[in-house]
Amino acid sequence: MSYSIELSKIEAITRNLVLTNDQLEKVASLLLNEFNEGLGKQTHPSASVKMFPTYVRDVPNGRGKYEEGKFLALDLGGTNFRVLLIDINGDAFHMENEIYAIPQEIMLGTGEQLFDHIASCLSQFVEKRNMKNCRLPLGFTFSFPCIQEGLIRARLVQWTKGFKCAGVEGRDVVQLLRDAIKRRSDVDIDVMAVVNDTTGTLMSCAHKNRECRVGLIVGTGTNACYMETLDNVELWNEEIDDPRQVIVNTEWGAFGDNGVLDFIRTKWDEEIDVNSLNPGKQLFEKMISGMYMGELCRVILADLTRRGLIFEGEGSEKLFTPWGFKTAYISFIESDSKHSYTETRKALEELDLTNVSNEDCEALKLVSARVSTRAAYLVSAAVATILNKIRRPHTTVGVDGSVYRYHPHFHDLMERKIADLVHPEYKFDLMLSEDGSGRGAALVAAVAVRQPTR
Repeated sequence: MSYSIELSKIEAITRNLVLTNDQLEKVASLLLNEFNEGLGKQTHPSASVKMFPTYVRDVPNGRGKYEEGKFLALDLGGTNFRVLLIDINGDAFHMENEIYAIPQEIMLGTGEQLFDHIASCLSQFVEKRNMKNCRLPLGFTFSFPCIQEGLIRARLVQWTKGFKCAGVEGRDVVQLLRDAIKRRSDVDIDVMAVVNDTTGTLMSCAHKNRECRVGLIVGTGTNACYMETLDNVELWNEEIDDPRQVIVNTEWGAFGDNGVLDFIRTKWDEEIDVNSLNPGKQLFEKMISGMYMGELCRVILADLTRRGLIFEGEGSEKLFTPWGFKTAYISFIESDSKHSYTETRKALEELDLTNVSNEDCEALKLVSARVSTRAAYLVSAAVATILNKIRRPHTTVGVDGSVYRYHPHFHDLMERKIADLVHPEYKFDLMLSEDGSGRGAALVAAVAVRQPTR
């Protein structure tokens, strides 16, 4: 059987990963309906997309007389977390940060173990900078689905992204962090604000660009927030005053958990879901994010190998081992030019596949492109839904996350597809967040110091 027939078979088998504009417009229409259900008081309890109001009501004003001083920021949203020391003076920023790993046993242990580990790292960070005797306000970026009950109160709804720490779901994560800091009694840190990474990204970008009204993450997970008119937020239970707006955390990773996206999900998506830590949950996220993109590629490659279409039907032990194919490989593969396989072969070597043909490499490039393009198009449909909803003449979308940052084509794919799906009168641009959500959390903390909200 010739190579061209094999590749055409692979092209046909993977064609259901290719989404048309009609399908994407249907996705956008469904998502808008989910947004409205999440915002409604009567429909919110059963809504998949929860649309949690934050208590952040405006973007930074960027003037030093309002936002200045030294702040800590803690950014927790994946297998690593960052601690930052940020000196804010209006537009000027000085920032130091360190990254700390969260061992697998802690991710799957108890909540007390997790927060004790974080408090220990905070203590090390402060001691290293000779600041243990200083009282330090902290902005806490906690990037998991939470019900926000105030600027410093957020109850975890459910763990995502591979975390399963016992005794945290349903509890206030700020209080758990404060308790862990108190148990140490060697640092003086006051948690002033808790936000998720989307809000932090929006605030960070808005500090530089006042047109920023959407914060987007495409990394280990995916989520977005945007500035919504308070009249549309039926869950808002405080007195409505100026500004009549609030940032809403969509938690769109759960879009499709009620079955509405089954028309575009594939058998490979189903395999990813069934073997995940949270079957039936975060189905939109599982089609997009860095947590799952590499595994989705591996599952497809393993299927094609079993059919005898690639790698001479043999494969390798690593190819058939779950989570053996890292999402980072996709970015490397996608950086190869046409008919070049340098990075593609390196990725295959990581799977112990060395005796591969150019045709095998071409098949891998096809699968990688289809998986990552589908992810970019789904995110684009979701962003277009927000832009069409808020109806601003021009909106900057602040973006962060490893997939968006490192995939060589993700930005361009999104820019083109959002333009296809958004109403022509609503202009937009995508702005990479330079300093991440930690900086945004520090900005929210800075505003909270000026106008404490308890």
